[in-house]
Amino acid sequence: MEILRYTAFSTDPAGGNRAGVVLDATGADDAAMLATAAEIGYSETAFVFPRPDGELDVKYFSPLAEVPFCGHATIATAVAYAERHGVGELTLHTRAGVITVSTDRDTDGSIVATLVSAPPSSEELPSDNLDQILSALGWDASDLDPQLPPRVAYAGARHPIIAAATRQRLSDLDYDFEALSKLMEREDWTTVDLVWRESDTVFHARNPFPPGGIVEDPVTGAAAAAFGGYLRELKLVDTPASLTVYQGQDLGRPGTITVTVPAEPDTGIGVTGTAVAI
Repeated sequence: MEILRYTAFSTDPAGGNRAGVVLDATGADDAAMLATAAEIGYSETAFVFPRPDGELDVKYFSPLAEVPFCGHATIATAVAYAERHGVGELTLHTRAGVITVSTDRDTDGSIVATLVSAPPSSEELPSDNLDQILSALGWDASDLDPQLPPRVAYAGARHPIIAAATRQRLSDLDYDFEALSKLMEREDWTTVDLVWRESDTVFHARNPFPPGGIVEDPVTGAAAAAFGGYLRELKLVDTPASLTVYQGQDLGRPGTITVTVPAEPDTGIGVTGTAVAI
């Protein structure tokens, strides 16, 4: 397998979220892919299996396990594919369903990719689960933004949404890795999406990622898509909307995600970003 290394949601190789990309993984089984992802050591690696019809099967692996969908690795894959084959439309078949991705060149010549997520949904976060999350984080109820209620959101993967009342609370992240890991494994959550609302359309995020074997995912496209669906479902943003999510600043790997939220219910959420080879 030819292994490519990209960082997504940044034009700076030192920023964004790194992803492994294998544009042709034909013949690789799950054990080989997991071993490759572990060797690369990034939060996710995408493995592409070209189909005779020109569409692509894609599987995503963290260093510890397969994940159903990964936004930043999808953006990285689309940019890598466009560099080889030209910009245009791609159809990806993933465990989370069919994902469409389009690529185009920006005015500076860089390639920009936009994925459209699986139809999003959200559900209540049981109070005992919320208590366990807050305990693991070392937060309490006074640290939460009452305007953005805790909830589990989905747009290809499941993420609890926990909104901090202040930027300082979001910045001060030092959690119980083992406790949160056990809870997330039991509940089948991919990351915990911690957010702070700067304005009506600007948000900051951090994503603990124990299931991937790392403390924090630098920039998380799948969580951004789930968050966009959550905001629309709860009518917490006027739609259609274009949102900006800043993530990675607290890790020294700043990234920017543009989230497009259509007004129509049950439609996928757009996630747009750049990617650059490392």
